[in-house]
Amino acid sequence: MGDPRKLKRKFETPKKIWDSDRIEKEKGLLLEFGLKNMRELWVTQKELKKIRRQARLLLAQGERGVQKGKELLSKVVRLGLAKEGATLESLLSLNIQDILDRRLQTRVFKKGLARTMKQSRQLIIHGFIAIKDRKITAPSYMVPVNEESLLTYYKAIDLEPKPPTTQ
Repeated sequence: MGDPRKLKRKFETPKKIWDSDRIEKEKGLLLEFGLKNMRELWVTQKELKKIRRQARLLLAQGERGVQKGKELLSKVVRLGLAKEGATLESLLSLNIQDILDRRLQTRVFKKGLARTMKQSRQLIIHGFIAIKDRKITAPSYMVPVNEESLLTYYKAIDLEPKPPTTQ
């Protein structure tokens, strides 16, 4: 039947593991975007590196690269990481916050379906969030711009706290 394929890691660990400045910045991002652990941040950083690397390679090819770059630009615009009419040079200025802002967890919080980032993560994992009647249970799902308006609850939920009962 063949050997099972060897899967690649989706993240890269930092070169300097114990760099205090990097750790503080990453902790701030973890708190701001409600991430579970550093690995989620590192996965997002690798996605950003891939986009920027492709843009640099296409820019280096000159006119031919600009023609091939239309596919990359359409993907980035569809995901909402760049505005319509963006250029390959503008992709080089993308940062980690731009990508973290397009995650389903962040979109649920910003749309007001959850009160906190941690609550939005919990709602997604427990199956309360859907896009166009399709339940999505991955907080890291990148929400395309055209699906953002279709973001709703999958099943009814009461987020208002119940008053304490006295006995």
